[in-house]
Amino acid sequence: MDAETYNQWYETPRGQWIAQREVELLLRGLQPHPGESLLDVGCGTGYFTRALASAIGGPTTGVDISPDMVAYARRRETASASYVLADARSLPYAAASFDLVVSIAALCFVEEERAAVQELVRVARRRVAMGLLNRRSVLWFRKGRNGGSGSYQGAHWHTTAEAAELFEGLPVKNVHVRTAVHLPGGGRLAQCAEPVWPQWLRTGAFVLVVADISRDSA
Repeated sequence: MDAETYNQWYETPRGQWIAQREVELLLRGLQPHPGESLLDVGCGTGYFTRALASAIGGPTTGVDISPDMVAYARRRETASASYVLADARSLPYAAASFDLVVSIAALCFVEEERAAVQELVRVARRRVAMGLLNRRSVLWFRKGRNGGSGSYQGAHWHTTAEAAELFEGLPVKNVHVRTAVHLPGGGRLAQCAEPVWPQWLRTGAFVLVVADISRDSA
């Protein structure tokens, strides 16, 4: 899928609603301080990079392995957000370069996922957050079975327990998992159900796992 087609989804009513729920969950999980620096790994067209840069107000960088995606993101570049061509498994930054590091629905498509998670933790100074696809969700039942369909073809889906385990053995603490987008259709029923859906069920299509960096635990 080319970058233009990919980004058009965020401009649909369903895409706007889902993306906003994910941004809200990210901000609750990150609890950013105004002006903090942020790295968005696997940024795609830069939708979340721009949204987080606007909300936090600090220097924000998006990286992606796709030249097409980076070129598209750069055409929408803002003063606080810039974009770099890079591989999530080998980030071109020194340790603890960014206050916050996120990766949103990108690691699901990365081979050697563990290497990418290690890199996220390595370059983060305060907190790291990963958005993943939930195997215990309505969306998985619709789009994830039998190898996936459409834009989900080949994606790796995690349970919430598996998501938390991605940080195992790394220098982090206070690992938390939450989910969002429980009914992915995005219609009136989904919008009414989302704020009252029991979080303990952990059945949202979007899994967010957040951890604080703890260098002394390495």
